[in-house]
Amino acid sequence: MMDQMSNHHQLRRMVEQLQREADIQRIKTSEASSSLMDYVRRHQKDDFLVPPCQQRNPKANPFREKSICTLL
Repeated sequence: MMDQMSNHHQLRRMVEQLQREADIQRIKTSEASSSLMDYVRRHQKDDFLVPPCQQRNPKANPFREKSICTLL
């Protein structure tokens, strides 16, 4: 009896989750990718992960490779 109630509860939760997912507003992949590319272009100058040759101030990048000191 308890097992049936547990199974029923799990199925109810699954159906509720599927209903929430079905209600999500969706957009076309082409629209989403275009919007994402526009966002990246607008914020490129502030992005530390853009290669230094494309940034105005490469020394401001905290992720840049540090110089290596070698001893002979």
